[in-house]
Amino acid sequence: MPRIAIGGFGHETNSFVSHRADYAYFADHRDRPPLVRGSAIFDWLRDGVFPITAFIEAMRDEHALIPLAWAHGGAGGPVTDDAFERIAGELVGRLSEAMPVDAVYLDLHGAMASIPFEDAEGELLRRVRAVVGDRPIVVSLDYHANITPEMVEHCDGMVVFLTYPHVDRRETGERAAKLLSSLLGKPRPAGRAIRHMPFLIPTTAQCTLVEPSRSIVAESRLLDGNVLSLCYAAGFPPSDLFWCGPTAVAYADSQTEADRVADALTELVVSREADFNATLLTPAEGVARAIAISRTASRPVVLADVQDNPGGGGSADTTGILRALLEAGASNAVVGILCDADAAAAAHAAGEGGEIEISLGGHVRVDGVEPVHARYKVKTLGTGRFRTSGAVTGGLDVDLGPMALLTVGGTEIVVSSKRMQAMDLEPFRHLGVEPAERDIVVVKSAVHFRAEFGPIAEQVLLIKAPGAFADDPEVYPYERLRKTVRLRPCG
Repeated sequence: MPRIAIGGFGHETNSFVSHRADYAYFADHRDRPPLVRGSAIFDWLRDGVFPITAFIEAMRDEHALIPLAWAHGGAGGPVTDDAFERIAGELVGRLSEAMPVDAVYLDLHGAMASIPFEDAEGELLRRVRAVVGDRPIVVSLDYHANITPEMVEHCDGMVVFLTYPHVDRRETGERAAKLLSSLLGKPRPAGRAIRHMPFLIPTTAQCTLVEPSRSIVAESRLLDGNVLSLCYAAGFPPSDLFWCGPTAVAYADSQTEADRVADALTELVVSREADFNATLLTPAEGVARAIAISRTASRPVVLADVQDNPGGGGSADTTGILRALLEAGASNAVVGILCDADAAAAAHAAGEGGEIEISLGGHVRVDGVEPVHARYKVKTLGTGRFRTSGAVTGGLDVDLGPMALLTVGGTEIVVSSKRMQAMDLEPFRHLGVEPAERDIVVVKSAVHFRAEFGPIAEQVLLIKAPGAFADDPEVYPYERLRKTVRLRPCG
């Protein structure tokens, strides 16, 4: 029975935010499991939508799975040297002790940067390759991966999410299992190719529900000839590294085949450059339009606070749209998920039905953001522990710390103690809010919200309020990015 070592280490690194992803950040249970080791991987990851979950299900009956370590942190600032060395060291150390193995599967992200290593996952794979020699290494990556030549060189095959919102995480794990099975007992692929596009793509323009991304990912599914895997990753613009940006990657039985399909996919992406666009409104414009639409609509208008998306490293505590709602006198509106642990604690101290006078949000320094000082009523309280149900993150047991539903004027605010992107309905329902029953719903998310909130929305409006996750890559002060890259399509 083949022995397959499995593990994972991933993070989506925003190089331009002040906080750092330290060891405690990965060890904490938040909107995903904490750092888990050895057989605990099977306990923590047997449910949910992670690629490794589906990989385990697909492989466990006919293979001996050797669990190493798994840790994924939500998007944020660079990973500290201490965190990287401790987690990577434990994963590689357990792999060394498990040798010999027949192959390795790693559930990565592809956009992790640590303070010493701008290509942190490339460094991790270099260490893994040094241990296993010529055994197959297969990885699954996020659609927002910034894939580097080092990552490609040290792997024998990759699979990348095909959807954004990411509703195919489990399918990605299944594809990884199929790919690794095809490589067992064979020499390393003779052909591997990576192509970097000459421009960056704003996150809001990467959505695969619409063109041009829909056609591009469909093309990447088409394998022919002796092609083992073909991948397209749209990139994660806030990562300041030389190879940041969209890529096409191919593995094949020959270099000619790998070059052929990688070139064809690259030509398709470049030919659609002008089609990558999304229209964003100011908070005042978005709120005014939402109020007007809601007067005759039977479903809510959803406003996406795209630049305070915690899934891209945003603080989840900016107040631009909240302030616009209050200034416009909006009613039957809800904002979520705003992360303010002090506000949640004050609400729990006051109790349901109580009132608290606080400065809400705006505690993480972001230009143009100030707290909203007001007297808030505490409508409902929650433990922050619930199970998600949506297509992107369904089946996860979440712990967001104490939560509270505060009200001021005609607006409710879902407040948490830990950050979570508003891509699932359950954080709202946990506090008694059914989003479909509101006139205006504000979500701190860029694209993932569309999987659950899109179907209930009368209309979706993208809002450009101040936040740490800039939609326009031209505003980022890159220091490492190669100079030939256009900072946005046709820029």
